[in-house]
Amino acid sequence: MNRPYFKLFLLIVVLAVSSCAKRGTITGGAKDTLAPVLKASFPKNGSVNFQGKEIKLVFDEYVKLKGISKQLIVSPPMITPPEIFPQNASKTITIKIKDTLQPNTTYSFNFGQSIEDNNEGNPYSQFKYVFSTGSYIDSLKLNVKIKDALEKKSDNFVTVMLYEKNEKFNDSTIYKETPRYITNTLDSLKLVTIENIKAGKYKLIALKDNGNNKYNPKSDKIGFYSGEITIPNDTIYELELFKESLPFKAIKTYQASGNRLVVATEGNAKNTKVTIKNGNDVLPTVVTQFPKKDSLQVWYKPMKVDSLLVSVEKNSFKKEFWTKIKEQKKDSLSFTSDFAGGIPLRERFGLTSTTPLVKFDKTKINIINKDSLAIDFTTEYDEFNQKFYIDFKKEPLEKYTISAMPNAFTDFFENVNDTLNYKLTTKNTTDYGNLRLILENAKRFPIIIELTDKDGKVKATAYTEKETTIEFMNIEPLLYTVRIIYDDNKNKIWDAGSYLENRQSEEVIYFPKEIDVRANWDVEQPINIGITN
Repeated sequence: MNRPYFKLFLLIVVLAVSSCAKRGTITGGAKDTLAPVLKASFPKNGSVNFQGKEIKLVFDEYVKLKGISKQLIVSPPMITPPEIFPQNASKTITIKIKDTLQPNTTYSFNFGQSIEDNNEGNPYSQFKYVFSTGSYIDSLKLNVKIKDALEKKSDNFVTVMLYEKNEKFNDSTIYKETPRYITNTLDSLKLVTIENIKAGKYKLIALKDNGNNKYNPKSDKIGFYSGEITIPNDTIYELELFKESLPFKAIKTYQASGNRLVVATEGNAKNTKVTIKNGNDVLPTVVTQFPKKDSLQVWYKPMKVDSLLVSVEKNSFKKEFWTKIKEQKKDSLSFTSDFAGGIPLRERFGLTSTTPLVKFDKTKINIINKDSLAIDFTTEYDEFNQKFYIDFKKEPLEKYTISAMPNAFTDFFENVNDTLNYKLTTKNTTDYGNLRLILENAKRFPIIIELTDKDGKVKATAYTEKETTIEFMNIEPLLYTVRIIYDDNKNKIWDAGSYLENRQSEEVIYFPKEIDVRANWDVEQPINIGITN
């Protein structure tokens, strides 16, 4: 081959090899977004006269189980839960039934979001396997909406249940027995459907519980329909969840210091009568709330004694406790203040004492402003919470000094304070906003009006027995949610319901939009509170 043709041949070979060796990106095709498909089930889904102990579900691809313990809903509930396997990837899921099945009953296994394809995690959403131990599948259903009785946001994983209203049902059934039919809101649903129900009369209950499908008032929230439900029924029933106030109960007593006993309690402990006896002698005492605990503090004058008899009474409850007494360090008097430095214009100044106060000398307390002018003030003492309030009119951009001279405060043990000084400052009114609410179509009075922040914390409260224009002056600039409470028992707090009394919680209405209160703004907002949301 002559040279020109040989060079041309080499060039063609080089170009061919270069083309074959050119690099590229392997994409692997489009991402799989399809859920697994059930190819077959043994026995067939929807079978009747079911007598087996094992069910096999066969899918078109490898699947895995995720969160099966929380996602799977078996209705009616089984005393012994079924075994679901394997936990690793497989094309077949096996359900092994370990409970005794009820006759003539339709069972459903709702897997929620627990079945996913192995590669991309695409869920087979709300897959249900249904069978009947009788000759037909029950096909009736009931729709239920879940909300919280007080909070704007409702809980996840709320169990919705139907109990048969037969001759065996009574008020204690929901505490002891599991329901006939059941479903769950899982982690996102607020409107749920109980399916495969047979015709009849039922009690409708909702629980935020520990998963045993029985009501425990100490730990669970409950919602219930006051009457009975008749199936078939196309009504959407709304249940409001609340935590019941437990009946008062004293559980135990113990010594906390050389001059203080503690009574551990359940329920509302305010106005509880506690008596301490040394033999036949009744000791002077003061009873206060243990901060942030379900307990009472019982203060007594120190003495040398082996044990004391503590009697606790409230309403129909009465119990006595022998409490051993040892030599311990005694609580002493000191104070903490609610505010250090700045104080909001609408707040009052509070002092919390470590021991209960019994005497106050207002002449030894004074408030002066930055010009050394005396400021008039009023005082109030909350004995149960050991809190002393000092209230005065606060001016914007002002500085205040609150002073308490020695002997201004005397506690239960005749200890007195040393000199106390607290320096406070206020912001300008332009740093705050004002909100005026116009209540329209009020169904009744009195009404509690609360402003809450994004976390549900109450930032301001008002109470009205007839006025429909409510002003919140000098409030922190925030996005506020307005909560309206119909205070039917007129005790100025929201009251939860009671299952045994068949009483629902006091009615709560939320204004549907957040209200933006900005610094140096005045906002006026009409609110229709005649509607139920």
